[in-house]
Amino acid sequence: LEADVPLSAVTAVTTSYVARRQGLAQRLTAASVARDAAAGSMVSALGVFDQGFYNKLGYGTGVYEHWYSLDPSHLRVPKTARPPRRLSKDDWEAMHRARLGRLRGHGSCVIDAAVATRAEMLWATNGFGLGYHDGSGGALSHYVWFSTKGGENGPLNAWWMAYETTDQFLELMAAIASLGDQIHLVKMREPAGIQVQDLLDQPFRRNRISEKSEYESRTRSAAYMQMRICDLAGCLQATHLDGRPVRFNLELSDPIDGLLDPGPDWRGVAGSYVVELGPESSAVPGAEVDLPTLHAGVGAFTRLWLGVRPATGLAVTDQLSGPAELLATLDRTLRL
Repeated sequence: LEADVPLSAVTAVTTSYVARRQGLAQRLTAASVARDAAAGSMVSALGVFDQGFYNKLGYGTGVYEHWYSLDPSHLRVPKTARPPRRLSKDDWEAMHRARLGRLRGHGSCVIDAAVATRAEMLWATNGFGLGYHDGSGGALSHYVWFSTKGGENGPLNAWWMAYETTDQFLELMAAIASLGDQIHLVKMREPAGIQVQDLLDQPFRRNRISEKSEYESRTRSAAYMQMRICDLAGCLQATHLDGRPVRFNLELSDPIDGLLDPGPDWRGVAGSYVVELGPESSAVPGAEVDLPTLHAGVGAFTRLWLGVRPATGLAVTDQLSGPAELLATLDRTLRL
């Protein structure tokens, strides 16, 4: 919600072809998580090459990302775009500052290091940006960063946007719409809190007409990010929810301990806790005989805490179980 907690991000894991299947990447990642957790990180996050591998370290799958492939000429935006300025890879510092100051919502992350933005920009083939300098002293305020492997008609891939207000978001969408006389397809990730379909003229007709073409308009969804709690007490102390508090025993499992070499002070968050969720939340080691008990893996509990899926859904597909009444109460309490 409105509170920030310290996050560590595993941004890349690389194993040589001759060093496969020896558990090196798994143990190195586990050691990195333990190091950062001991230094104060409450949550760890990473992107997956596929689902399943990082679950062995306690990570749980995040929310779906919706990718729209759309014809910009079919955008209907209630705003006119001013001529934007062109941005290049040399503008990485200004672009990073704009990312730090962007409009954020629940679940958003800020990577402090500017080189992370620069690295993402360098990954983009033929990368360029379009933006506006409406900030203090002419600072970059909102922009979109593209890559393209196509010709003069696209497609363009909008890797990310940064904006401080929803009006600035609409201006960026209007700038994308202005490309529609020449660019036939733009691929973009749907921003949090926005339903891009609202801005499209006859989206289903366009999908049918363009099906199986080079410029096919469509939507796809997948969850590429995974997260895990590294400091249960700290994460819940920062959690403030509306409604009546709910208290329960939590039996939490965490597989990362078995992947750590002897020595680190931090060895995961497995244990027995009394948890309260509400306007003031907490996790205290122990158990109370008169409370219902929730059994969960740390990845599943992280998903519950972030609001990725409700308790009743996680009980079907993930490592989470408890009395039906408790699960229903958690569904009402954690409406994120």
